[in-house]
Amino acid sequence: MRYLLGVDVGTTSLKAVLFDENTNPVKTVVKDYTLNATDNIVEFPAEQYWVLFSEALDEITKDYDVFALSIDTQCETLIVTDSEGNALTDAIVWLDNRAVAEAEAIEKHFGTKKVYEVTGQPEIIATWPAAKLLWLKENRQDIWPKINKIFLLEDYLLYKLTGEFVTEKTLQSSTIYYDIHNDAWWNEMLDFIGVSEKQLPRLCNSGELVGEYKGIKIATSAMDQVAGAIGAGVVKPGIVSEMTGTTMAVFVPTDKAPEYVEGSKIPCHMNYDGNFALLIFSATAGMALKWFRNNLCEDFSFDDLNVLAEKVDAGSNGLTFLPYLCGSTMPKYNPDARGIFHGLTLEHTRGHFVRSIMEAVSSMLKSYLDYLGVDCEEIRSMGGGAKSDVWLQIKSDMCNKRIVTLKNDETACLGSAILAGVAAGLFESVEEACKKAVIINKTYTPSGTDYTDCYQRFVELEDKNV
Repeated sequence: MRYLLGVDVGTTSLKAVLFDENTNPVKTVVKDYTLNATDNIVEFPAEQYWVLFSEALDEITKDYDVFALSIDTQCETLIVTDSEGNALTDAIVWLDNRAVAEAEAIEKHFGTKKVYEVTGQPEIIATWPAAKLLWLKENRQDIWPKINKIFLLEDYLLYKLTGEFVTEKTLQSSTIYYDIHNDAWWNEMLDFIGVSEKQLPRLCNSGELVGEYKGIKIATSAMDQVAGAIGAGVVKPGIVSEMTGTTMAVFVPTDKAPEYVEGSKIPCHMNYDGNFALLIFSATAGMALKWFRNNLCEDFSFDDLNVLAEKVDAGSNGLTFLPYLCGSTMPKYNPDARGIFHGLTLEHTRGHFVRSIMEAVSSMLKSYLDYLGVDCEEIRSMGGGAKSDVWLQIKSDMCNKRIVTLKNDETACLGSAILAGVAAGLFESVEEACKKAVIINKTYTPSGTDYTDCYQRFVELEDKNV
């Protein structure tokens, strides 16, 4: 049996899932950790990422022989090292916002339109690695001359495994110094921030073999959202994915990067196959329901809330909710936007509130698809929201689309394992592997319930308040 290991390094946990060659999960190891955060500075010891990975790998390999592995990570966590790969500072985590002034300087010099047309990123913010590097240049002259290698997190772990200084293109999409159209480093940006190509890793494709470690074949993966999409089988036209957890994330593959639209905040990333993917995020989604339960239904489980919502008619008797409890992000950016319950009357009960929250998040999903002009046949649903039958049916009816859930909910780890298997020659292609690996759990089809008025109320309330 040839085992494949997919590793997903998230913001506060590392998850490693071992799959057999038939892509059945065999063993899972999770390593949690806490970031060091003070004001706008968010860091984590770079070497500790390797320690945690090594511990997880040791737990796997004490029982199984791993044939190949691949690692997906978040995009913007930055690690700078000397020529030997020794970190010169703690890793600057993607959440870090110290480089606000540097982001403003980049925007003033290039403008958002040019940055989008080269890199696919429609805004210039402090979390992008270009801004972080400019901050190091301006504020850390004690280490700036010593920087020999510039890593993102996946790159760093690949280097520790293989000694190869490599990266993959989906991961670099939000550095704003990678040209997604010409598949090359953007030298104009590099010159502005004071970085040379020699300090950057060799660009590779996703699912490319780059070396070995203790007999294990090591392959590039993809940024976490792309790996998750692969693990959900979002690899052919007509299928998109949505993840309703704390936030909502919608992933839409496309073969063409959209034209620049002033004011739009929808980023365009490289996809694993050399095409593109649109990613749209909300600030809150499932978190709104969790907030309601924790503060107003303390003795209720989420299953209890589902029962309450099922007893309420579609449209919640005119009660409309805006789920912007932490502001609005995309496509309209308004950090001052707030949550609203509108249309409240004496007839409304706790169940109406619950259902109106579910209908609001479903309306937000429909509004995202409408904004992007997505004509899909199927939406693959993930996250905690995918455990609610009533919520999934609302989404299906609201969007008039087939909604499916998946047997394997560790989609990012599965996506990385698939990329490792392709690189190692176990699978003919990502698409062929997905036919075998991605198994549908439940299917929800439109019931004919009319949500036109409900959605229109949501849109009108949003237009007035966001």
